[in-house]
Amino acid sequence: MAKATHDLTVKIGEYTTYDGQKKAQWLNIGKVIQRDDGGEFITINRHFNPAGVPNVDGRDTIAVSKFAITPKEVPTPQANTPAPATNPVPPVNNLDDSNDISF
Repeated sequence: MAKATHDLTVKIGEYTTYDGQKKAQWLNIGKVIQRDDGGEFITINRHFNPAGVPNVDGRDTIAVSKFAITPKEVPTPQANTPAPATNPVPPVNNLDDSNDISF
């Protein structure tokens, strides 16, 4: 099964944090996908228009950065912390399955 390995991003600006640090503002424009056979391909979001990327140096090209996708950490409960109370809600069975959308 093909798997996304990297995000493709472009720098679209900068901002200043509350403590005065300058940070880059990034726009995710696509992904690098690795196939089962080891080959790779990229997907680019259809709404992305490279003409909208700031051109401060007057270049004819833009830089696209590639960042590895890392799994998000799931927080683990701390010792001596009670588990959250559960209040199960019965399922609603009156939904019409004919309106399901699949991609």
